[in-house]
Amino acid sequence: MRQIKTESQFKEFQLILSNRSRGFSTDIINTVTEIIEQIKNNGDDALKRYTQKFDKNNSQTLKISQDTINGYAKKVDSSFINALKTSADRIRDFHKRQVEKSWQYESDGAILGQVLRPLNRVGVYVPGGKAAYPSTVLMNVIPAQVAGVNEIALCVPTPDGIINPYVMAAIKMLNITEVYAVGGAQAVAALAFGTETIPAVDKIVGPGNIYVAMAKKMVFGVVDIDMIAGPSEVLIIADDKADPRFIAADMLSQAEHDEMASSILISTSQEIIDRTINEITLQLNRLTRSDIASKSIDSFGAIIKVDTLEKAFEYSNMLAPEHLEVMTEKPMEKLPLIKNAGAIFMGKWTPEPLGDYSAGPNHTLPTGGTARFFSPLGVYDFIKRSSLLCFTEKGFRDLAPIVERIADFEGLNGHANSIRIRK
Repeated sequence: MRQIKTESQFKEFQLILSNRSRGFSTDIINTVTEIIEQIKNNGDDALKRYTQKFDKNNSQTLKISQDTINGYAKKVDSSFINALKTSADRIRDFHKRQVEKSWQYESDGAILGQVLRPLNRVGVYVPGGKAAYPSTVLMNVIPAQVAGVNEIALCVPTPDGIINPYVMAAIKMLNITEVYAVGGAQAVAALAFGTETIPAVDKIVGPGNIYVAMAKKMVFGVVDIDMIAGPSEVLIIADDKADPRFIAADMLSQAEHDEMASSILISTSQEIIDRTINEITLQLNRLTRSDIASKSIDSFGAIIKVDTLEKAFEYSNMLAPEHLEVMTEKPMEKLPLIKNAGAIFMGKWTPEPLGDYSAGPNHTLPTGGTARFFSPLGVYDFIKRSSLLCFTEKGFRDLAPIVERIADFEGLNGHANSIRIRK
């Protein structure tokens, strides 16, 4: 793990992180382009062919039946079901507070306002097979349901025909009945353009591998997407009162995601830094995914020594991390210093995994510095807004000369005539 003590070293590390999250290889672009074109032109036939090729699933039935969903969900023990239910209840309660309302006001002979309507149809992509994430079902489906989305189609790959019971349990709990056993770029293309079996959607949300990310990027504009998710990251700011055991555990919990994940500590205390490094070494050996975590720490992990907490937050704002943990005394007092972060975890009893599963806020977050301009997935992602205008004759006549003058200046005579003809 690199240790950073100077401004120039920080800038070098920032560049490394930026390069980690940017760009796709030509091979990936070409592969995804071909898949999208094949799905557009050949529909189900291409979708079944790619499902057989990439997932080794020879089933000719793309849709997972309700009986199959229920059957696999029954295999899950009650304690896990209860954990899912508690998480779902907390996620729903949080997202209900994001609901906005339409509004309007009267102004000089006019009614002006904004009309909010839910999207009609949304596609949710959920990783499947051995790397299965029932929490992803909860985090992506519940905000759409709270928003009032009418139709939710869910795609989940089933490598070698293996259906994951835990994902099915989450699907059953949320009463999702339109579920397809397809994955990869081909699933994204099917959702975007539609096939004989899968009707097209208005928006696609959910994480996936690099091929899924590239496909989402390519279909954006045909449909909306949530964001292009990159490798995961956590940044921890710690003072001299922080607990190195907690810091190390939280850094490693992020590092075990994959080899491209980034775990960063910024501290004012050299003692805390030294003790954290020792703790990382001790705890790393206990992880079942120690090889992955070790590579992540070595490649994209960093410990940054600063003189003041103000400098720590300045660096953090420049990196705009997906997850930001603040392990300082009176952490809430530091909130005004935070400008860019996907999710903010305050205090030593608020580790990032709480947010991954059960706290309530969404775990679909901007990565790779995009927290500078992106937000967590929420109810607002499943809402579209229309402007509302309704003028009386008097209101029109009062404003007409202004509009006519501007239209004439811009050389748009048709616009001006639309006003003049009513005068």
